[in-house]
Amino acid sequence: MFLLIILCSILQIAGAYPGISKEEYDAVSSEPSPDPGQWTYDFTESNGPQVGTIAIEGSSVVHYMGDPVVLIGDHLNLGVPLPDILTDPVDLVMVCDRALNYFSERKYLIMAVDGQEDLEVGAFTTKDEMPSGAVVLGQVVMVQIPWLPCMKPTKSGFMEVDEYF
Repeated sequence: MFLLIILCSILQIAGAYPGISKEEYDAVSSEPSPDPGQWTYDFTESNGPQVGTIAIEGSSVVHYMGDPVVLIGDHLNLGVPLPDILTDPVDLVMVCDRALNYFSERKYLIMAVDGQEDLEVGAFTTKDEMPSGAVVLGQVVMVQIPWLPCMKPTKSGFMEVDEYF
């Protein structure tokens, strides 16, 4: 007898980038991760903001986040390379940790920039490259990219492994 346990964390979605404000980003709450091997439940608060949720694999990366939240972004705005055949934006899931609200080089940062209503997401090699007046609100810790049919491997030459021979 085999027992397969898949752990996942339920995280709230703050909104979509670009176009999300600091207020929308801060409005969602996060719950502490359950002990490994355990689970927790999330019940929407009727008086709170009505936000979407998403199940994310319960890896140690997600478990040890201090204040996780999810943003939905597209590969074009974020500069994520995908197959050239994709001309329309593809939604990506960005798992962010609001507890990491400090500069880190070459990490995608969520920033509030003076004079702008919407948040910015960007990565920099030095703090001097950040927009003037930017305040770091968190870091993107993990990005999930959907599997799309155009990502199928090309013919390998071996009938046993080719899906279409």
